[in-house]
Parts: sequence; structure tokens; C-alpha cells
Amino acid sequence: MTLIKQLQAPEEFVGFYLIKELEIKQTNTTPAKDFMDIVLCDASGQISAKMWDVSAADKETFFPMTLVKVQGLVQTYRDRLQVKIGRIRKVLPEDGVQMTDFIRSAPISPVDLIHTINGVLESIENPNIKSIVSFCVAKVGEKLNHYPAAKTHHHAYFAGLAYHIVRMLEIGEFICKQRPFLNPDLIKAGIILHDIAKPEEMIAQLGIVTEYSVQGKLLGHISMASNWITEAALHHALDLQSDVVIGLQHIVLSHHNLPEWGSPVLPQIPEAVALHYIDSMDAKLQMVEDTLQVTPETDAWTPMIRGLENKAMYRLNL
Repeated sequence: MTLIKQLQAPEEFVGFYLIKELEIKQTNTTPAKDFMDIVLCDASGQISAKMWDVSAADKETFFPMTLVKVQGLVQTYRDRLQVKIGRIRKVLPEDGVQMTDFIRSAPISPVDLIHTINGVLESIENPNIKSIVSFCVAKVGEKLNHYPAAKTHHHAYFAGLAYHIVRMLEIGEFICKQRPFLNPDLIKAGIILHDIAKPEEMIAQLGIVTEYSVQGKLLGHISMASNWITEAALHHALDLQSDVVIGLQHIVLSHHNLPEWGSPVLPQIPEAVALHYIDSMDAKLQMVEDTLQVTPETDAWTPMIRGLENKAMYRLNL
């Protein structure tokens, strides 16, 4: 059985995989025919796949989060590997595979990640900032233990959100030592809060996002997190016009930096500028790391990385 990381074009293969995404589409032919646009995944990575000449029975059989056995052909399409599915069936009990075999997770255990986050939370000296962050962390609850940070771009796996937060906290600690004019409490709080509403924005199972929630589609995690800060301030009877409340809201609302990237305001306090670049650096380096991990070591170039303006990475032979 072939892992996704091992797939190369052109070759035929057989393997067990999890359907991460599935969409019924139609060809441009006349008459149009239905086909399935699928993303297959296992613990080593994911790959786009096409299943042509889809039957009515197929539409009632295959869905996201379904384990399947696939026989297919690996092809190259627009410089990316893609699978043409020849045969596919659902996994049977006698196959001896289970869902957790196909789930990628953060390289640090969720227990350790949450312990680190809680430790940093307790180190916040400003009592009002600590109260707001504690309220929001309690509000997201156990979902922080296992939710991904995104559907596709970065940290898109089990406990990815907590891992993203911890990696950012490590960068933030260094930046605050290097740049003493930054307020450490605001940096810590901003890092923990910036994506805290992601678990309410997305619907995920075992670290895989299946769809976005109604609130996620209509509000988005940025505005939801800002609302949580307001809710926390009201709960603790804090002044909504105070610099603490407005400052935390601004850091969250501006962390994507530009309106076209989802931020309603631009960073206009030092800690907001720092948070944006801490977030961006961790996300982009994780995209590179993830792509390198799933690219065969025999390939000098990785596939194009969408989150890096569709640039491919070259592996230096040093």
C-alpha cells in the first residue's frame, strides 16, 4: 500500500486513504457528465484526485470523512501531482484500518501544548488582560485541544491551532526581549486571542475541516473574537472604552493586516504590527515545512504553495 508522500508520476498504485474533501462537478463536454473532485489524505499528506463517470450509486456512497481503498494512476496537471481514480470502494472491517491511522497531528502532544498556553496565560501581569484572555480560552473550551488552525493553508491538522499559538508564543517571547518597547502582556494576549474563535468558525472532525459554520460564514473568526473580548469585558465589569479592551480588540481586528486579507482595520499600535508579522512568519514557514515533508526527497522542487503566491520551493543539495 502506497502512502501519499510516496506517490510519483506516472505510476499506478493501490492504497487506503481518507476522503478529506469531495465535490460533485460537471465536465465541459456536451452533454455534461458528473465527476467527483476529491482530496485524498493520509498521515503523510494529501493529494487532489478525480473520479470520472460518476454513477448515482457513487454519489450515495462516497462523502467527506469516508475511508476508502483506491486503485489509481498518478498524473501531473499544471505542475502538481493529481490522481485519476480507476477503482474505489469503502473500507471493510477485514481491511484492518481505522480513522486515526490517516490523521495528521501536531508534532507536540495536545496536553503539552495546552499546558504551555495556560502557563503563558498565568504569566500575564495585567489582571484585566489576564481576565479577558482566561474568559476567551474557557469559552473555546476543549476544542482548543484538537482543532486545526485552518482548513487548508497552515497547521491544518489535529491540534494545529494550539501548535500555531505555541510556536507564535515562542517567537513573541524573543521579539519582546529584542524590542523592550513592546508590551509583553499585549503580545501574549494577542497571540492567544487572534485565532481563538477558529473552532467556532469551522466544523472539524479529527483535525479535518468539513465545512464552515453559519457564524463562520457570516461573521468570521476575526469579528467573533473581537465580540468575545467585549463579552469578557462585560462579564468582568470592565470599561469598554478602556485601552485594555480597545487595544486587545484592535490587535485581533488588525492581525491580517490588510482589508483584502480580512482585516477591517490596519495595525496602528506597536503590538498589532508585531502580532501580524509573528502570525505571518509562523504560518508561512509552516506552509514551507508542510510542503517539504510531503514532497518526495527525490524531487528538487516542491509543488507550488498557494499561500506563498504560488511559489515552489527548491531543495538545496548541501
